[in-house]
Amino acid sequence: MGLLSKKDAALIKDPLADNNPITIQVLGICSALAITAELEASIVMSISVLFVLGVGNVVISLMRNIIPSKIRIIVQLIVVATLVIIVDLVLKAFAYELSKTLSVFVGLIITNCIIMGRFEAFALGNGPWRSFLDGIGNALGYAVILIIVGFFRELLGSGTLLGIPVLGDPIEKTGLYAFGYENNGFMLLSPMALIVVGIIIWVQRSRNTALVED
Repeated sequence: MGLLSKKDAALIKDPLADNNPITIQVLGICSALAITAELEASIVMSISVLFVLGVGNVVISLMRNIIPSKIRIIVQLIVVATLVIIVDLVLKAFAYELSKTLSVFVGLIITNCIIMGRFEAFALGNGPWRSFLDGIGNALGYAVILIIVGFFRELLGSGTLLGIPVLGDPIEKTGLYAFGYENNGFMLLSPMALIVVGIIIWVQRSRNTALVED
């Protein structure tokens, strides 16, 4: 972070841990539940939110002095909807099979509380550069949790990572399966995503007791 001032660097670092949008602010939980059964889907959703939040924060910041306050929410929705449509079209062009799996959830980026929250709380009151850093920081904090959850759910639920078998062949009984290991089908159910997120929150607060609410 040598190129950034201390305050600018904090915009990137804080959302990664002590002010994480999912584990601390408890925002964006729905996508963490819905699309993390596969690591690839978690990564693609993370990249999509990174683009929408980073670019969206800059656009809202550039327009902040000309947006009438009474219609600012409508303007923010138009900006985020436009960016989400761009993401959806890019996915259909370059990753069509994955776009069919994620299509509904990519559309739901519009309702992601993290995005609208950062538009309201930061981009409307700060310049483009700091708004860009804030968007990237919060999107990375969101991505870290999604990828951790996706990693454990796919590994323990399917025995694969990015679709590649890593624990052996469950049919031929090789690798860990030769010792009687069985994939945990519960990990593929949405409630298990909530439990994994809960474990991450518990570990995070155990390591930093200052995060524990009274």
